[in-house]
Amino acid sequence: MKTFIAAALIGLSTTAMAEDMMKTSPLSVTETIDALEAAVTGAGATVFARIDHAAGAQSVGKSLPDAQLLIFGNPALGSLAMEEDIRAGLVLPLRVLAYADADGTTQLTWTPAEDLFAGLDISADAEVIAKMNGALAALTAKAVGAE
Repeated sequence: MKTFIAAALIGLSTTAMAEDMMKTSPLSVTETIDALEAAVTGAGATVFARIDHAAGAQSVGKSLPDAQLLIFGNPALGSLAMEEDIRAGLVLPLRVLAYADADGTTQLTWTPAEDLFAGLDISADAEVIAKMNGALAALTAKAVGAE
């Protein structure tokens, strides 16, 4: 499985469809982000930040459902996008959000690469888009145990 994830990250897997940008997780938000972080690092990518939105809200006297964001990337993919349009650096690295919905179920969601790059000089059918979507699909599937 590690090989498959790594292949997706370097662009050998292009089978993910952009409309599949949300998955239900049987785990808690924290456990889901833990699993995603393990999948990301196991595939050789870099985790840049992990943000606990609910804790941030609590620190200012506000209340949010459990929600955590993982920010991660791989220069092998990000550089491909930035070679086409350096402004891709405005939306990279990639981000995936895990949150508890109104029923308390953990959802995992992200923005498809073609939406991230909308308005940039990166064609919607560019190979890098398929590669990023493939990586996001593979990593999130691993995080929710649907590999």
